[in-house]
Amino acid sequence: MSSSIPVSVLTGFLGSGKTTLLSNLLRHPGMADTAVVINEFGEVGLDHLLVEKSSENMIELSSGCLCCTVRGDLVNTLRDLHIKRAKQEIPNFKRLVIETTGLADPAPILHTLMTDPMLASYYRLDGVVTVVDAVNGEATLDNHIEAVKQAAVADRLVITKTDLVRDPASARDLDALEARLQTLNPAAPRLHAVQGEIEPDQLFNAGLYDPTRKTADVLRWLKEEAYADSHAHHGHGHDHGHHHHPDVNRHDDHVSAFCVVLDQPIDAMAFSLFVELLIGTRGENLLRVKGILNIADRPDQPAVIHGVQHVFHPVAWLEAWPSDDRRSRIVFITKDIPRSDIEKLLEGLGIGQAAAAQ
Repeated sequence: MSSSIPVSVLTGFLGSGKTTLLSNLLRHPGMADTAVVINEFGEVGLDHLLVEKSSENMIELSSGCLCCTVRGDLVNTLRDLHIKRAKQEIPNFKRLVIETTGLADPAPILHTLMTDPMLASYYRLDGVVTVVDAVNGEATLDNHIEAVKQAAVADRLVITKTDLVRDPASARDLDALEARLQTLNPAAPRLHAVQGEIEPDQLFNAGLYDPTRKTADVLRWLKEEAYADSHAHHGHGHDHGHHHHPDVNRHDDHVSAFCVVLDQPIDAMAFSLFVELLIGTRGENLLRVKGILNIADRPDQPAVIHGVQHVFHPVAWLEAWPSDDRRSRIVFITKDIPRSDIEKLLEGLGIGQAAAAQ
């Protein structure tokens, strides 16, 4: 994992400020060794013209939104990037950023990075960075399920255009948006970018492995106490006091984020069956699953799991536990799958013993 190239997926709904953010990031000295793939919706892309970067590492996919029909394009593009890098036809980039169209569900991109054998040999998923508009974010979440999913699966949430929040009413709207994002994705840090300005270190090295620390980022990744706090303070109504917005289409009522904590070591075969049953019956609604497991046969080496819908990344075994706490912790981000269904399936397979509700 330490020698593979980290890939960050930059997503966010139309007009959220992704291109402005990316343009500013690419001016930062710390981004000099970054390759960028920009995906455009439609036959002719324009956003790449707005990204100021004089580098041959800029590649545009113009075959439509990143979905099942263009996964082959993505695979070919990343393969070509690797070959050109190996032949020294382009600079020796050490990081890759994929900017999606605002209409994209990020899941197919994650699927591709996790399942293509060639890509897995050279690249690793670092994390998902989702951009949310401070001014229009609430209305976008109300009206577009894609925006809700983008926010729910993020490892980092970047709120843009906060410089436009200048009056008390706008400030209350921003507070409501922050509270809503906290409910949708309790463990993801929420960062503010004024006019697209943000430090790269705040966005990257967010995933399974951080080379600068030589360890998995599971403690920040999971943060089960964040899910406990979110559940206790927000409940399922998602009201947050902003009655001035009629929630006739509140998509995030269907999206849940929760952490299941298991006290006892887990039987590997039983957990494999749990995963097979879950993805076989509810795979489409598993937006993201990530966790650290205490497997009975290897108690001194925690297993790190990561799944998106029907696809699970191969298990990564850590050399040691990152803390004294050896309980298994699994975060589920789901659409229309209640926590009780997950717990009943675990209990029916005799997996671990759930701790107090998180």
